[in-house]
Amino acid sequence: MTAATATATATAQSRATTRTGGPDEDGPKVLEHVLGWTLVVVLAMLVTQTGLM
Repeated sequence: MTAATATATATAQSRATTRTGGPDEDGPKVLEHVLGWTLVVVLAMLVTQTGLM
């Protein structure tokens, strides 16, 4: 095995196992949706109460 092949193989393997720090795939999606929509509603109420829209 040459050095270039070994480097390419090691890079490919590390990319497959390296996490980027993003959200987990098995997280509480329902909770995220509820909190997101709650934020949208609160922001909409704030905007309409202050007369910005």
